[in-house]
Amino acid sequence: MSCDGKIGVVVLGSTGSIGRQALDVIERHRDRFRLVGIAAYNETALLCEQARRCQPLAVNVHEDKAYKALQQQLNGGIRLSQGMQGLCELAAHPQADVVLVAVSGAIGIEPTLTAIAAGKRVALANKETLVAAGDLVMRRVEDEGILLLPVDSEHSAIFQCLAREREHLHKIWLTASGGPFRSYSPMQLENVTVAMTLKHPTWMMGPKITVDSATLMNKGLEVIEAHHLFAADYDHIEVVVHRESIVHSLVEFVDGSFLAHLGPHDMRIPIQYALTYPQRQESPVQRLDLCSLGELHFEKPDRLRFPALDLAYQAGKTGGTMPAVMNAANEVAVSAFLDEGLSFNSIVTAVAEVMERHLPLPADDLDTILDADHWARREAQNIIQQLSKRV
Repeated sequence: MSCDGKIGVVVLGSTGSIGRQALDVIERHRDRFRLVGIAAYNETALLCEQARRCQPLAVNVHEDKAYKALQQQLNGGIRLSQGMQGLCELAAHPQADVVLVAVSGAIGIEPTLTAIAAGKRVALANKETLVAAGDLVMRRVEDEGILLLPVDSEHSAIFQCLAREREHLHKIWLTASGGPFRSYSPMQLENVTVAMTLKHPTWMMGPKITVDSATLMNKGLEVIEAHHLFAADYDHIEVVVHRESIVHSLVEFVDGSFLAHLGPHDMRIPIQYALTYPQRQESPVQRLDLCSLGELHFEKPDRLRFPALDLAYQAGKTGGTMPAVMNAANEVAVSAFLDEGLSFNSIVTAVAEVMERHLPLPADDLDTILDADHWARREAQNIIQQLSKRV
Protein backbone atom coordinates (compact mmCIF):
# COMPACT_ATOMS: atom_id res chain seq x y z
CA MET A 1 0.00 0.00 0.00
CA SER A 2 1.32 3.42 -0.99
CA CYS A 3 2.18 6.21 1.44
CA ASP A 4 -1.19 7.87 0.77
CA GLY A 5 -2.98 4.73 2.00
CA LYS A 6 -4.33 3.77 -1.42
CA ILE A 7 -4.17 0.27 -2.88
CA GLY A 8 -2.00 0.14 -5.99
CA VAL A 9 -3.66 -1.82 -8.80
CA VAL A 10 -2.28 -3.14 -12.11
CA VAL A 11 -4.85 -4.17 -14.72
CA LEU A 12 -3.54 -6.59 -17.34
CA GLY A 13 -6.05 -6.63 -20.17
CA SER A 14 -7.50 -3.18 -19.52
CA THR A 15 -9.20 -2.87 -22.92
CA GLY A 16 -11.24 -6.06 -22.58
CA SER A 17 -14.66 -6.36 -20.97
CA ILE A 18 -13.31 -7.19 -17.50
CA GLY A 19 -10.53 -4.60 -17.76
CA ARG A 20 -12.89 -1.79 -18.72
CA GLN A 21 -15.22 -2.61 -15.85
CA ALA A 22 -12.26 -2.82 -13.47
CA LEU A 23 -11.21 0.72 -14.42
CA ASP A 24 -14.77 1.84 -13.75
CA VAL A 25 -14.59 0.34 -10.27
CA ILE A 26 -11.21 1.97 -9.61
CA GLU A 27 -12.35 5.38 -10.83
CA ARG A 28 -15.46 5.22 -8.65
CA HIS A 29 -13.28 4.57 -5.61
CA ARG A 30 -10.37 6.94 -6.18
CA ASP A 31 -10.11 7.47 -2.43
CA ARG A 32 -9.21 3.79 -2.07
CA PHE A 33 -7.33 2.79 -5.24
CA ARG A 34 -4.41 4.06 -7.28
CA LEU A 35 -4.04 2.75 -10.84
CA VAL A 36 -0.38 1.77 -11.21
CA GLY A 37 -0.39 0.20 -14.66
CA ILE A 38 -2.47 -1.05 -17.57
CA ALA A 39 -1.74 -3.45 -20.43
CA ALA A 40 -3.41 -4.56 -23.64
CA TYR A 41 -2.58 -6.60 -26.73
CA ASN A 42 -2.85 -4.10 -29.57
CA GLU A 43 -5.88 -1.87 -28.94
CA THR A 44 -3.90 1.35 -29.21
CA ALA A 45 -6.72 3.89 -29.40
CA LEU A 46 -8.57 2.68 -26.31
CA LEU A 47 -5.34 2.11 -24.39
CA CYS A 48 -4.27 5.70 -25.07
CA GLU A 49 -7.67 7.00 -24.00
CA GLN A 50 -7.46 5.00 -20.77
CA ALA A 51 -3.91 6.21 -20.11
CA ARG A 52 -4.86 9.85 -20.59
CA ARG A 53 -7.97 9.53 -18.43
CA CYS A 54 -6.56 7.42 -15.58
CA GLN A 55 -2.89 8.52 -15.61
CA PRO A 56 -1.25 5.20 -14.66
CA LEU A 57 2.49 5.07 -14.00
CA ALA A 58 3.11 2.43 -16.68
CA VAL A 59 1.51 1.11 -19.88
CA ASN A 60 2.32 -2.12 -21.72
CA VAL A 61 1.24 -3.26 -25.17
CA HIS A 62 2.09 -6.61 -26.72
CA GLU A 63 2.54 -5.93 -30.43
CA ASP A 64 5.51 -3.97 -31.77
CA LYS A 65 3.41 -1.88 -34.17
CA ALA A 66 1.10 -0.83 -31.36
CA TYR A 67 4.08 0.02 -29.15
CA LYS A 68 5.45 2.39 -31.77
CA ALA A 69 2.04 4.04 -32.03
CA LEU A 70 1.94 4.48 -28.25
CA GLN A 71 5.35 6.15 -28.31
CA GLN A 72 3.98 8.78 -30.67
CA GLN A 73 0.70 9.32 -28.83
CA LEU A 74 1.76 9.17 -25.17
CA ASN A 75 4.53 11.33 -23.89
CA GLY A 76 5.97 12.27 -20.56
CA GLY A 77 5.33 10.73 -17.16
CA ILE A 78 4.14 7.29 -18.29
CA ARG A 79 6.60 4.43 -18.66
CA LEU A 80 5.96 2.41 -21.82
CA SER A 81 6.91 -1.23 -22.39
CA GLN A 82 6.30 -3.86 -25.03
CA GLY A 83 5.90 -7.64 -25.14
CA MET A 84 5.90 -10.39 -22.55
CA GLN A 85 8.94 -9.10 -20.68
CA GLY A 86 7.26 -5.74 -20.18
CA LEU A 87 4.03 -7.43 -19.17
CA CYS A 88 5.84 -9.40 -16.48
CA GLU A 89 7.67 -6.28 -15.29
CA LEU A 90 4.32 -4.58 -14.91
CA ALA A 91 2.98 -7.55 -12.94
CA ALA A 92 5.86 -7.13 -10.49
CA HIS A 93 5.71 -3.31 -10.32
CA PRO A 94 6.98 -2.19 -6.90
CA GLN A 95 3.98 0.10 -6.34
CA ALA A 96 1.41 -2.57 -7.17
CA ASP A 97 -0.46 -4.28 -4.34
CA VAL A 98 -3.01 -6.11 -6.50
CA VAL A 99 -2.56 -7.44 -10.03
CA LEU A 100 -5.78 -8.07 -11.94
CA VAL A 101 -5.03 -10.62 -14.67
CA ALA A 102 -7.75 -10.11 -17.29
CA VAL A 103 -5.87 -10.91 -20.49
CA SER A 104 -7.38 -13.57 -22.72
CA GLY A 105 -5.77 -16.96 -23.24
CA ALA A 106 -2.65 -18.76 -22.06
CA ILE A 107 -0.68 -15.52 -22.35
CA GLY A 108 -1.80 -14.88 -18.77
CA ILE A 109 0.29 -17.68 -17.24
CA GLU A 110 3.69 -15.95 -17.12
CA PRO A 111 2.57 -12.59 -15.68
CA THR A 112 0.47 -14.43 -13.09
CA LEU A 113 3.47 -16.46 -11.93
CA THR A 114 5.57 -13.27 -11.92
CA ALA A 115 3.02 -11.46 -9.74
CA ILE A 116 2.94 -14.41 -7.34
CA ALA A 117 6.74 -14.47 -7.11
CA ALA A 118 6.70 -10.72 -6.38
CA GLY A 119 4.30 -11.25 -3.47
CA LYS A 120 1.32 -9.47 -5.05
CA ARG A 121 -2.31 -10.26 -4.44
CA VAL A 122 -3.64 -11.75 -7.68
CA ALA A 123 -7.19 -11.12 -8.83
CA LEU A 124 -7.54 -13.77 -11.52
CA ALA A 125 -9.98 -13.24 -14.38
CA ASN A 126 -7.99 -15.39 -16.80
CA LYS A 127 -9.30 -18.93 -16.45
CA GLU A 128 -6.80 -20.34 -18.97
CA THR A 129 -4.00 -19.78 -16.45
CA LEU A 130 -5.42 -22.32 -14.02
CA VAL A 131 -6.65 -24.63 -16.77
CA ALA A 132 -3.23 -24.92 -18.38
CA ALA A 133 -1.00 -24.52 -15.34
CA GLY A 134 -3.20 -24.97 -12.29
CA ASP A 135 -0.95 -27.38 -10.38
CA LEU A 136 2.08 -25.14 -10.88
CA VAL A 137 0.26 -21.89 -10.09
CA MET A 138 -1.45 -23.12 -6.93
CA ARG A 139 1.81 -24.66 -5.69
CA ARG A 140 3.50 -21.27 -6.14
CA VAL A 141 0.60 -19.55 -4.37
CA GLU A 142 1.06 -21.84 -1.40
CA ASP A 143 4.85 -21.51 -1.40
CA GLU A 144 4.75 -17.70 -1.51
CA GLY A 145 1.81 -17.38 0.87
CA ILE A 146 0.00 -14.88 -1.35
CA LEU A 147 -3.73 -14.44 -1.84
CA LEU A 148 -5.23 -15.44 -5.19
CA LEU A 149 -8.86 -14.39 -5.58
CA PRO A 150 -11.12 -15.49 -8.44
CA VAL A 151 -12.91 -12.82 -10.47
CA ASP A 152 -15.17 -15.12 -12.51
CA SER A 153 -18.69 -14.61 -11.15
CA GLU A 154 -19.08 -18.35 -10.55
CA HIS A 155 -15.83 -18.85 -8.66
CA SER A 156 -16.22 -15.62 -6.72
CA ALA A 157 -19.63 -16.93 -5.67
CA ILE A 158 -18.14 -20.24 -4.53
CA PHE A 159 -15.34 -18.48 -2.67
CA GLN A 160 -17.88 -16.36 -0.80
CA CYS A 161 -20.22 -19.27 -0.06
CA LEU A 162 -17.41 -21.43 1.30
CA ALA A 163 -16.02 -18.72 3.58
CA ARG A 164 -14.38 -20.70 6.42
CA GLU A 165 -16.22 -23.97 5.77
CA ARG A 166 -14.10 -25.64 3.09
CA GLU A 167 -13.59 -28.70 5.25
CA HIS A 168 -17.35 -29.31 5.15
CA LEU A 169 -17.68 -29.07 1.36
CA HIS A 170 -19.47 -31.95 -0.38
CA LYS A 171 -20.08 -30.58 -3.89
CA ILE A 172 -19.57 -27.48 -5.96
CA TRP A 173 -22.46 -26.58 -8.28
CA LEU A 174 -21.42 -24.33 -11.15
CA THR A 175 -24.29 -22.56 -12.87
CA ALA A 176 -24.30 -22.04 -16.64
CA SER A 177 -26.59 -19.85 -18.70
CA GLY A 178 -26.58 -22.52 -21.40
CA GLY A 179 -25.62 -19.97 -24.04
CA PRO A 180 -27.74 -18.87 -27.01
CA PHE A 181 -28.23 -22.38 -28.41
CA ARG A 182 -29.41 -24.33 -25.38
CA SER A 183 -32.70 -25.24 -27.12
CA TYR A 184 -31.21 -25.87 -30.60
CA SER A 185 -31.49 -29.25 -32.26
CA PRO A 186 -28.36 -30.96 -33.65
CA MET A 187 -29.48 -29.93 -37.15
CA GLN A 188 -29.89 -26.30 -36.11
CA LEU A 189 -26.41 -26.31 -34.56
CA GLU A 190 -24.94 -27.24 -37.94
CA ASN A 191 -26.08 -23.88 -39.34
CA VAL A 192 -24.94 -21.61 -36.51
CA THR A 193 -23.14 -18.44 -37.64
CA VAL A 194 -20.62 -16.20 -35.90
CA ALA A 195 -23.17 -13.39 -35.57
CA MET A 196 -25.67 -15.75 -33.93
CA THR A 197 -23.05 -17.05 -31.52
CA LEU A 198 -21.96 -13.62 -30.31
CA LYS A 199 -25.49 -12.75 -29.15
CA HIS A 200 -25.26 -14.08 -25.60
CA PRO A 201 -28.65 -14.08 -23.83
CA THR A 202 -27.36 -12.72 -20.52
CA TRP A 203 -23.79 -11.44 -20.36
CA MET A 204 -21.84 -8.87 -22.37
CA MET A 205 -18.42 -10.47 -22.88
CA GLY A 206 -15.54 -10.64 -25.31
CA PRO A 207 -15.88 -12.78 -28.47
CA LYS A 208 -13.72 -15.70 -27.35
CA ILE A 209 -15.47 -16.28 -24.04
CA THR A 210 -18.86 -15.76 -25.72
CA VAL A 211 -18.11 -18.57 -28.19
CA ASP A 212 -16.90 -20.76 -25.32
CA SER A 213 -20.15 -20.09 -23.51
CA ALA A 214 -22.10 -21.21 -26.57
CA THR A 215 -20.19 -24.53 -26.85
CA LEU A 216 -20.18 -24.98 -23.03
CA MET A 217 -16.38 -25.15 -23.19
CA ASN A 218 -16.36 -22.11 -20.92
CA LYS A 219 -18.11 -24.10 -18.24
CA GLY A 220 -15.69 -26.96 -18.79
CA LEU A 221 -12.78 -24.60 -18.26
CA GLU A 222 -14.47 -23.38 -15.09
CA VAL A 223 -14.74 -26.97 -13.83
CA ILE A 224 -10.96 -27.34 -14.09
CA GLU A 225 -10.49 -23.91 -12.55
CA ALA A 226 -12.72 -24.84 -9.60
CA HIS A 227 -10.77 -28.05 -9.09
CA HIS A 228 -7.58 -26.05 -8.58
CA LEU A 229 -9.03 -23.10 -6.67
CA PHE A 230 -10.92 -25.15 -4.11
CA ALA A 231 -8.99 -28.46 -4.12
CA ALA A 232 -12.19 -30.25 -5.13
CA ASP A 233 -12.25 -33.65 -6.81
CA TYR A 234 -13.83 -33.64 -10.27
CA ASP A 235 -16.51 -36.07 -9.08
CA HIS A 236 -17.60 -33.38 -6.63
CA ILE A 237 -17.99 -30.60 -9.19
CA GLU A 238 -21.34 -30.44 -10.99
CA VAL A 239 -22.69 -28.17 -13.73
CA VAL A 240 -26.30 -27.07 -13.87
CA VAL A 241 -27.95 -24.85 -16.50
CA HIS A 242 -29.61 -21.80 -14.95
CA ARG A 243 -30.85 -19.59 -17.74
CA GLU A 244 -31.62 -16.52 -15.60
CA SER A 245 -27.98 -16.13 -14.41
CA ILE A 246 -29.20 -14.89 -11.02
CA VAL A 247 -27.73 -17.71 -8.93
CA HIS A 248 -24.04 -17.41 -9.73
CA SER A 249 -23.15 -20.77 -8.19
CA LEU A 250 -23.83 -22.92 -5.15
CA VAL A 251 -22.00 -25.10 -2.66
CA GLU A 252 -23.42 -28.22 -1.04
CA PHE A 253 -22.16 -29.21 2.39
CA VAL A 254 -21.83 -32.65 3.94
CA ASP A 255 -24.95 -32.12 6.08
CA GLY A 256 -27.11 -31.67 2.97
CA SER A 257 -27.46 -27.90 3.17
CA PHE A 258 -26.82 -25.59 0.20
CA LEU A 259 -25.56 -22.03 0.06
CA ALA A 260 -26.26 -20.04 -3.10
CA HIS A 261 -24.85 -16.70 -4.20
CA LEU A 262 -27.44 -14.48 -5.89
CA GLY A 263 -26.99 -11.14 -7.57
CA PRO A 264 -27.53 -9.11 -10.73
CA HIS A 265 -25.44 -10.16 -13.73
CA ASP A 266 -22.91 -7.34 -13.43
CA MET A 267 -19.21 -8.24 -13.37
CA ARG A 268 -18.33 -5.13 -11.40
CA ILE A 269 -19.49 -6.93 -8.25
CA PRO A 270 -16.92 -9.80 -8.31
CA ILE A 271 -14.24 -7.46 -9.69
CA GLN A 272 -14.72 -5.02 -6.83
CA TYR A 273 -14.91 -7.83 -4.27
CA ALA A 274 -11.54 -9.20 -5.42
CA LEU A 275 -9.98 -5.75 -5.11
CA THR A 276 -11.45 -4.85 -1.70
CA TYR A 277 -11.50 -8.27 0.04
CA PRO A 278 -12.09 -8.86 2.91
CA GLN A 279 -14.05 -5.61 2.97
CA ARG A 280 -16.99 -4.61 0.80
CA GLN A 281 -17.74 -1.23 -0.80
CA GLU A 282 -20.85 0.45 -2.19
CA SER A 283 -21.44 -0.48 -5.82
CA PRO A 284 -23.35 1.33 -8.59
CA VAL A 285 -24.99 -1.83 -9.91
CA GLN A 286 -28.75 -2.18 -10.12
CA ARG A 287 -30.11 -3.90 -7.02
CA LEU A 288 -31.72 -7.30 -7.30
CA ASP A 289 -35.48 -7.20 -6.74
CA LEU A 290 -36.36 -10.62 -5.34
CA CYS A 291 -40.10 -10.06 -5.72
CA SER A 292 -39.78 -9.47 -9.46
CA LEU A 293 -37.68 -12.55 -10.18
CA GLY A 294 -40.60 -14.88 -10.71
CA GLU A 295 -39.23 -18.37 -11.30
CA LEU A 296 -35.66 -19.63 -11.30
CA HIS A 297 -34.98 -22.64 -13.51
CA PHE A 298 -32.34 -25.35 -13.19
CA GLU A 299 -31.71 -28.23 -15.58
CA LYS A 300 -29.02 -30.68 -16.57
CA PRO A 301 -26.75 -29.70 -19.46
CA ASP A 302 -27.17 -31.71 -22.65
CA ARG A 303 -23.77 -33.37 -22.93
CA LEU A 304 -24.60 -35.03 -26.26
CA ARG A 305 -25.34 -31.76 -28.05
CA PHE A 306 -22.55 -29.94 -26.21
CA PRO A 307 -19.68 -32.45 -25.83
CA ALA A 308 -17.12 -29.80 -24.88
CA LEU A 309 -18.12 -30.17 -21.25
CA ASP A 310 -17.16 -33.85 -21.16
CA LEU A 311 -13.92 -33.07 -23.01
CA ALA A 312 -12.97 -30.69 -20.21
CA TYR A 313 -13.77 -33.24 -17.50
CA GLN A 314 -11.69 -35.78 -19.43
CA ALA A 315 -8.76 -33.37 -19.73
CA GLY A 316 -8.94 -32.43 -16.07
CA LYS A 317 -9.06 -36.01 -14.85
CA THR A 318 -6.20 -36.99 -17.18
CA GLY A 319 -4.16 -34.11 -15.81
CA GLY A 320 -0.56 -33.32 -16.68
CA THR A 321 -0.29 -31.37 -19.92
CA MET A 322 -3.67 -32.49 -21.26
CA PRO A 323 -5.63 -29.46 -19.96
CA ALA A 324 -3.05 -27.11 -21.50
CA VAL A 325 -3.37 -28.94 -24.82
CA MET A 326 -7.16 -28.81 -24.73
CA ASN A 327 -7.12 -25.11 -23.90
CA ALA A 328 -4.62 -24.23 -26.65
CA ALA A 329 -6.49 -26.25 -29.26
CA ASN A 330 -9.73 -24.58 -28.26
CA GLU A 331 -8.19 -21.09 -28.57
CA VAL A 332 -7.06 -21.87 -32.11
CA ALA A 333 -10.37 -23.46 -33.07
CA VAL A 334 -12.43 -20.57 -31.69
CA SER A 335 -10.22 -18.09 -33.55
CA ALA A 336 -10.78 -20.04 -36.78
CA PHE A 337 -14.52 -20.03 -36.18
CA LEU A 338 -14.55 -16.26 -35.56
CA ASP A 339 -12.64 -15.84 -38.83
CA GLU A 340 -15.31 -18.01 -40.48
CA GLY A 341 -12.77 -20.69 -41.37
CA LEU A 342 -14.41 -23.39 -39.24
CA SER A 343 -17.99 -24.40 -38.48
CA PHE A 344 -19.47 -24.13 -34.99
CA ASN A 345 -19.70 -27.89 -34.48
CA SER A 346 -16.16 -28.37 -35.77
CA ILE A 347 -14.71 -26.36 -32.89
CA VAL A 348 -15.13 -29.25 -30.48
CA THR A 349 -14.26 -31.80 -33.19
CA ALA A 350 -10.89 -30.12 -33.70
CA VAL A 351 -10.19 -29.97 -29.95
CA ALA A 352 -11.07 -33.66 -29.51
CA GLU A 353 -8.76 -34.70 -32.35
CA VAL A 354 -5.83 -32.75 -30.88
CA MET A 355 -6.42 -34.37 -27.49
CA GLU A 356 -6.49 -37.84 -29.06
CA ARG A 357 -3.05 -37.23 -30.58
CA HIS A 358 -1.47 -36.01 -27.34
CA LEU A 359 0.56 -38.13 -24.94
CA PRO A 360 0.34 -36.16 -21.67
CA LEU A 361 3.42 -35.36 -19.62
CA PRO A 362 3.67 -34.21 -16.00
CA ALA A 363 3.06 -30.45 -15.91
CA ASP A 364 5.76 -29.75 -13.35
CA ASP A 365 7.35 -26.68 -14.92
CA LEU A 366 6.43 -23.77 -17.16
CA ASP A 367 8.59 -24.87 -20.11
CA THR A 368 6.80 -28.23 -20.34
CA ILE A 369 3.41 -26.53 -20.21
CA LEU A 370 4.34 -23.96 -22.85
CA ASP A 371 5.85 -26.66 -25.10
CA ALA A 372 2.57 -28.58 -24.90
CA ASP A 373 0.65 -25.39 -25.61
CA HIS A 374 2.74 -24.65 -28.72
CA TRP A 375 2.46 -28.25 -29.96
CA ALA A 376 -1.31 -28.17 -29.57
CA ARG A 377 -1.61 -24.92 -31.51
CA ARG A 378 0.36 -26.32 -34.45
CA GLU A 379 -1.60 -29.55 -34.37
CA ALA A 380 -4.91 -27.68 -34.21
CA GLN A 381 -3.98 -25.61 -37.26
CA ASN A 382 -3.27 -28.79 -39.23
CA ILE A 383 -6.53 -30.40 -38.16
CA ILE A 384 -8.54 -27.28 -38.95
CA GLN A 385 -7.10 -27.25 -42.46
CA GLN A 386 -8.17 -30.87 -42.87
CA LEU A 387 -11.65 -30.17 -41.51
CA SER A 388 -12.05 -27.22 -43.85
CA LYS A 389 -11.26 -29.44 -46.84
CA ARG A 390 -13.93 -31.92 -45.79
CA VAL A 391 -16.67 -29.27 -46.04
